[in-house]
Amino acid sequence: MNITQVLENAKQLNVNERALVAHCLISSLETRQDEGVEQAWAELADKRFQELVSDKVESVS
Repeated sequence: MNITQVLENAKQLNVNERALVAHCLISSLETRQDEGVEQAWAELADKRFQELVSDKVESVS
């Protein structure tokens, strides 16, 4: 199957199915993850949580 056939087949899908295909294709391009990113996010989340529970900051809805 070549790219033209794939695109023609994709056009036959409904909008939700095309969105899923697009998401999967884009996600497949993002294979490299910076080292330490998850740890940095966890540390930041913990810091923000501690600020909330210690009343250093106020939450807003």
